Amino acid sequence: MLRMGKLTDYATVVLASLAQEPTRHRAAAELAERTRLSRPTVSKVLKGLQRAGMVISSRGSQGGYRLARVPEQITAAQILDIFEGPIAITECSGASSHCGIERQCRVGAAWQRVNAAIRRALEEVTLRQLAGLDSSSLRVADLASEIRVDAWVNTGLGENRKGNPT
Repeated sequence: MLRMGKLTDYATVVLASLAQEPTRHRAAAELAERTRLSRPTVSKVLKGLQRAGMVISSRGSQGGYRLARVPEQITAAQILDIFEGPIAITECSGASSHCGIERQCRVGAAWQRVNAAIRRALEEVTLRQLAGLDSSSLRVADLASEIRVDAWVNTGLGENRKGNPT
């Protein structure tokens, strides 16, 4: 199963909280309270985001963390890259492949296409959308029904005996 790690999920939640007011500094404790994540987890996430240049920190009474860029310029792919590394669903679909059967393999090219499609989809989703701040954001229910309809039609199960979509 393809699944991002908990730290990536938590990073998205923290970034979405920061995206609500992208120029305002928020303390780690405040972010922990707002997101209902533990303070050590929020601190760990913020450290990773700061190292990657996704957030900026400042000290002092008005200090804390804020986004380094506007939410529209941060993508789901960038967030995943920080905590998961580059997306590679198979050994040969990564940037530095070490697959021993790559030369003889007949399925590698297809998996590389799938990997590229996933990457493009993640690059199209912005933090603004993840945070629910974009009115054009896809609703999960809409997306799920779109996937089910496409899968139904593409498998041939969604056709009647004459080959027309049902």
